[in-house]
Amino acid sequence: MDEVWYDRVVPQTFFKTEGDVLSALYRPFTHARWYLTGDRWIAQEFSADQFARSTKGRHWYDGGRYARYQHHEWTPDESQLFGTWRGTLQGVALGLDVKQDLGRLDYASLALSEEDKAAHLGQLDALIAFFYLRGLDFFGGLPIFTSLDQEDVPRSTDRETFDHVEGLLQQALTDLSTNEVGAPQEGAITKGAAAVMLARLYFNAEAYIGEPMYDEAARISEGIIGNEYGTYSLDPDWKGPHDFENHLSPEIIWSIPSEFNRLEYTHYGHMYHYNSRVYFDVDLGSNNGTHLQPSRKPDGTLYTEEFKLGSPYEKFEDTDLRKKPFRYLGSGNYEGMFLVGPQVSPINGEQVIGNEEYNGQPLVFVDQVGRFSELGSTFESIDELPSNIGAGEENTGVRIVKIPVPSSQDLNLRWAADHPVFRLAEVYLMLAECRLRMGEPSGAAELINEVRKRAFEGGTDPNPATAENLDFYRMADEWGIEFLGEGRRRTDLIRLGFFTTERWWDHTPSNSDHLNRFPVPTEALSASNVLEQNPGY
Repeated sequence: MDEVWYDRVVPQTFFKTEGDVLSALYRPFTHARWYLTGDRWIAQEFSADQFARSTKGRHWYDGGRYARYQHHEWTPDESQLFGTWRGTLQGVALGLDVKQDLGRLDYASLALSEEDKAAHLGQLDALIAFFYLRGLDFFGGLPIFTSLDQEDVPRSTDRETFDHVEGLLQQALTDLSTNEVGAPQEGAITKGAAAVMLARLYFNAEAYIGEPMYDEAARISEGIIGNEYGTYSLDPDWKGPHDFENHLSPEIIWSIPSEFNRLEYTHYGHMYHYNSRVYFDVDLGSNNGTHLQPSRKPDGTLYTEEFKLGSPYEKFEDTDLRKKPFRYLGSGNYEGMFLVGPQVSPINGEQVIGNEEYNGQPLVFVDQVGRFSELGSTFESIDELPSNIGAGEENTGVRIVKIPVPSSQDLNLRWAADHPVFRLAEVYLMLAECRLRMGEPSGAAELINEVRKRAFEGGTDPNPATAENLDFYRMADEWGIEFLGEGRRRTDLIRLGFFTTERWWDHTPSNSDHLNRFPVPTEALSASNVLEQNPGY
């Protein structure tokens, strides 16, 4: 007798319409939205030279976890690293689960074509490759799953994992369709996104498998810019890829949709002061955690006199439109990208007031780290002030507003900006770095300047890249300026050879290359008798 299910849904009974297929297809994409933020962002940014979460008096010590990222002293016991390990393989499992169901489905019975089926399976191949690519970047070789029936799968080598990602993406490029010109981004992976992932894989191959593949990365990047994988163009406005309607930006190659009370793209809220809601004129809650690493010492002099990395705020030219303080101008318009200096609301002129070290006083964000409130008591002069991850205050550090925040008059726009995963500017800078490595600095500079010029009034750049001033340090600056806060800094520093060898604020280089990989978390090792730890841990 055939079973008739009344109290549960199984694949054989669930898929009745195209909508059912799409709802299953996009479930793993919600995991990708989560995966791009949180612990993964922290691992990428706090271990590098642009962001920190300093201890601010009684807040944010958190067992020293953020100091360990800053000083490259993490251990296999970090709960955030376990969240990343587990989240990576959960993403793979979710993708495989849906791929298995859709692979068995008779699309014709739902009035769908075999081309539709191939495109759906291609999206899942690309999404699974995305999780494996990020996992390879974080940990090196991973357990490779090709079905949900496998158990106790040991780690594959870095090379085997690399080859698996490459194979998935090559298949996806065969199956996926290109983007529709002018159509808004709605979260689907198209051929262009798979091409960016494959270019990323080759671009970082030297770090992943010890084999430079910059020629291959350049070839794919040229193809993307030349519209071989879909039609894209650099947005003429620096805000375009990030603003409230960035799903319409011609630069976006893949983004995760965001909408109030749905898939909200909100993780920058960690950067705002408790009372920044007054500045924004909204009812936002925020926890005053993350800020840019300082460009200046407590005495006001620049750190750039001592080391070449870090100092993210001062790496922006003074005439860069992004360097202005963020001001919401109404009707979806805004300017600037930072909270810096006196915090007086541009909406209504209301003063933001401190409630910790500067309780009852006007709040002023400074591009410095130090216990200035203790001058005259604990410290007699500014020269005695230490500047390190443990010496923050409530007004410490410049804050970034890359996701625009509308005022209370335009609450319908809250979290309307989608999360850009891949955008064409990345492809331009990838190709530029490849050109630089190939001994073509002039061609590299031209590509960089195409990205830079939109951030200056009339395109007048006071410090364009040239064959004479372009080296790996300048390349690191260009990546850091364009992609500030987009969760990739650690990867760029590793590829450029700076992650374990260079100094930045409150960071002394270890010269220990095993730190280019995070350890396999203790909780993962404890749950398996086949996993092995990375060397050096």
